[in-house]
Amino acid sequence: MNRRLHLSSALSLLGGDASQLQDQAHARRCEYLEAHKATYIIMRIVSYTNICVADCSYCAFYRRPQDPGGYVLSNEAIFKKIDDLLSAQGSLVAMEGGFHPKLKIDHYEQLFRAVRARYQEKIEIYGPTIVEVIFIARSSRISLQEALERLYQAGLRWIPGGGAEILTEAWRRKLSPRKYSVQEYLEGMELAQKLGFGTTATMVIGFGESWEDRLEHLEHLRKLQDRTAGFSSFLLWTYQSDHTALGGSRISNEEYLKAVAISRLYLDNVPVIRASFLTQGDQGPLALRWGASDFDIVLEDQVTQLAGATIESNVEKVLSWVRDAGIEPVKREPYRL
Repeated sequence: MNRRLHLSSALSLLGGDASQLQDQAHARRCEYLEAHKATYIIMRIVSYTNICVADCSYCAFYRRPQDPGGYVLSNEAIFKKIDDLLSAQGSLVAMEGGFHPKLKIDHYEQLFRAVRARYQEKIEIYGPTIVEVIFIARSSRISLQEALERLYQAGLRWIPGGGAEILTEAWRRKLSPRKYSVQEYLEGMELAQKLGFGTTATMVIGFGESWEDRLEHLEHLRKLQDRTAGFSSFLLWTYQSDHTALGGSRISNEEYLKAVAISRLYLDNVPVIRASFLTQGDQGPLALRWGASDFDIVLEDQVTQLAGATIESNVEKVLSWVRDAGIEPVKREPYRL
């Protein structure tokens, strides 16, 4: 049995020979999927509104309620985006929007019922994030459990890991103080899992946080996974800094790869580590040799695009990147544990 990593052993690995870290992470990855294969899904992130009062310093997307350019998409506009996704052989639509103070629980119920009625099982709905659901619940003056139960009855089946960023109290205060505490985030995800939602875990790096901060984040996720086994995957991506209040610059792909590797080794109870082609572009396939075994082909994500990410929406071109790296891409459907 592999010995579980903790802070000191993880830091030792990170401070040592990078090739040793890669080898260990890749070996662990191959316990879940053959080395020459990687699974993928085609998806689209539909931001149904850009109006948000969270005021996250790293976000270039949101507009305050009084700002020009704010919008709430109509059902017809959302249907058009989903139709285009299906035409591209996609199967997962992420619907996320932030903290809109005037949209209550009934708005989301109506939206998810409409999507489920129109598409049945042709598409899976992914989102909102747990921090959005907490905000919806509080602004609607209902409990988080009631909000989740009502969204489930309306057809939602997934709560993604977005909104986590870096799960330390210091970084939450710095980046997004209105996105609730580490404890509230984790308790919300655990409740969603207990109510039957599929969930994923995420981490965003590159704000200036230390390796210790990143490992604290991973420790929180691993402890929750020990209790619930509710996370089907973990996605690591990098902060995109253009046009944000926080500013800064992007970290190197080499640092990203080391973070993928240590995540694969530390999250010994999460079956799938996903590589972010959205933020890493044509360097993304390298992560499939550093511990990741899955990737998303994302056709739209305005949040990262407005912060400087460049999306490659040509599915065959993205798949060619993977094949050129000597890996066979295997399309999958949305999955849950």
